[in-house]
Amino acid sequence: MGAQWISIYVLVGMFVLAAVLPINMGVIAFAGAFLVGTLVAGMNAKAIMGGFPVDLFLTLLGITYLFVLAQNSGTIDWLVKLAVRAVRGRIAAIPWLMFFIAGALTSVGAVSPAAVAIIVPIALGFAARHGINPLMMGLMVIHGAQGGGFSPISIYGGITNKVVAKAGLPLNEIATMMASLAVNLTVASLLFFLMGGMKLIRQGADPCSTAFGPPRAHRQDEARVRGGTPGESLPGKPCKAGQGEDSPVSAAPSVLQDTGARPYRIVTVAGLLVLVVLTLFFGQDIGFVSLTIGLVLTVMAPNLQKHALGQVPWPEILLVVGVSTYVSVLERMGTIDFVGHGVAGLTSPLVAALLLCFVGAVVSAFASSTAVLGSLIPLAVPFLLGDTGVSAVGFIAAMAVSSTIVDVSPFSTNGALVLANAQGVNRDAFFRQLLVYCAAVTLIAPVVVWLLFVVL
Repeated sequence: MGAQWISIYVLVGMFVLAAVLPINMGVIAFAGAFLVGTLVAGMNAKAIMGGFPVDLFLTLLGITYLFVLAQNSGTIDWLVKLAVRAVRGRIAAIPWLMFFIAGALTSVGAVSPAAVAIIVPIALGFAARHGINPLMMGLMVIHGAQGGGFSPISIYGGITNKVVAKAGLPLNEIATMMASLAVNLTVASLLFFLMGGMKLIRQGADPCSTAFGPPRAHRQDEARVRGGTPGESLPGKPCKAGQGEDSPVSAAPSVLQDTGARPYRIVTVAGLLVLVVLTLFFGQDIGFVSLTIGLVLTVMAPNLQKHALGQVPWPEILLVVGVSTYVSVLERMGTIDFVGHGVAGLTSPLVAALLLCFVGAVVSAFASSTAVLGSLIPLAVPFLLGDTGVSAVGFIAAMAVSSTIVDVSPFSTNGALVLANAQGVNRDAFFRQLLVYCAAVTLIAPVVVWLLFVVL
């Protein structure tokens, strides 16, 4: 058995082991890089460590640290509160509000499961109180998080752009971002109208919705107890934005009640805008800029942010840099060229691109999307650099969407969060619905994005 095949089998084994056992794949990948590098490739430890992605590590650390600071200061909750007020009781707007808030969170550095974990409890609480299909609401949140996930300052975007740049492929950050947003927005639109969206539109606005006051039914029942008529609002208890006793907004962290926190939140939002401007328009490094802005915010409120570094999602960062280090070992062994030329030799480059999209979708449904992006894109380098008629930019977009849109799987963190927070549902039936939807997306999405971004 050749060295390249051994390294491929180890890579497959890493995905299987991480899917079956609760072990961080980054740890497995570092061990794999050491064992394969030394025992199979004859590399020393210094050569193996030379593949550690320092720039990617700084990018992930910087943007996740900055997001943690924003969350600790109440900035995220404050922005959610402002957004909920803006829809003024229009029930049909709530699913879309959740979609765009989740997308905004991932676009500025939140890992997808973190954004979903923040928004899903609020979203499914609204769904239960207003008769909104909980499956539709949960899926809107996930697709929103994935839709914003490939901005140049996001986790997925940072990983993909670093991998593409390292491979020497043409890089179009905006094309990948817009492809992900367009596909997820289209899917969300279909879900909205197929799962009761028109009914919500016909309902119109509810000034006494959960978002802005106690539930309408609760107020009517209380009115009857006091001798009022059904539908009558209680005297002295007008519906006011954000004052519902059961409102998710009212349950925001206590820091929101401190009026002195507003200037800090404004500075935090300004810091995020500065990050966008410096990285997109002036070409500054995302990692260094994020850490610098984070340092300024920490100096402004050191006691508030003293635990922020411990809140950084280190397991996700470990996973990404571990897999990247292993992929670096594969590159030095010649495994990447071996697989790429082998796939291209077995079939046409177009079909090879489709197969890789399918592999990305299937593996991501059970394993980490970030690991898939870091390991599969390099496999396509040989036939993307050649004169094969396959657009590198189009393939990257197709692979990005295929590998992340399947995070609706109940076996993924996002899908599991929706399942855990759904209210008033039969858990077994809800699980089956998620599973069927995931299976459909896994089979259909790779073909659709391949046709849109690679073939056409």
